[in-house]
Amino acid sequence: MALILLSLTTLLLSLLLLPTAHAQSAPPPTPAGPINITAILEKANQYTTFIRLLNETQAANQINNQVNNSHDGMTVFAPTDNAFNNLPPGTLNKLTNQQQVQLVLYHICPKYYSLESLLTVSNPVRTQASGQDNQVFGLNFTGQGNQVNVSTGIVEVPIYNALMKDPPLAVYQVDKVLIPKEFSEPKPPAASPPPNGDGSGSAAKDGGAAKAPSTSSPGNGSGKMNVGFGLVTGILLLCMGLLSS
Repeated sequence: MALILLSLTTLLLSLLLLPTAHAQSAPPPTPAGPINITAILEKANQYTTFIRLLNETQAANQINNQVNNSHDGMTVFAPTDNAFNNLPPGTLNKLTNQQQVQLVLYHICPKYYSLESLLTVSNPVRTQASGQDNQVFGLNFTGQGNQVNVSTGIVEVPIYNALMKDPPLAVYQVDKVLIPKEFSEPKPPAASPPPNGDGSGSAAKDGGAAKAPSTSSPGNGSGKMNVGFGLVTGILLLCMGLLSS
């Protein structure tokens, strides 16, 4: 009987210590690496065109740097490949290089926004393109409950899916490319240089020309005086010679 009790005791102790030993031998969790916007989009597998534009315009590096090195965070509205395919043919090719950069930056807000906060923001919301060419390049948000719509003024689309929603980066799917209304509006005229009202520049030039000394007149006057003086001296010497003879 004592042998049976000893065996049962040993078995119970082994069962109690086994989970503890297993827990101690488990490797610690690997810390999360830095946020990478293209990796997030590649995982979703329907953002090939947007990823290409992010890389070509260097916007991907800008997003990664800000979300990993600042406290402001960012918000990205990612059009799907179908959204780009539904654009009129040649839309992207007709854009200048500057407009392609502005188009990509227009899909990025320089601050983190949750879906709930987008319902209470003050429109228009600044984007990374805001201020370029002295234009607004802002987004407008409306909606109620869990539904949020984003509008550019010529394009409006609901936000359906959050690929990433935790700070410092929010990435939302949109099924239309957000074309800025600024692309179809005339650019504001460039600021003209201030008028030169006092005419000081012209006056200075004219005055300088008027005051330039003459190089010929003084020399000619001096030559005439020397010739006259020599002539008078010669006549006086001739007269004195005649008188002495």
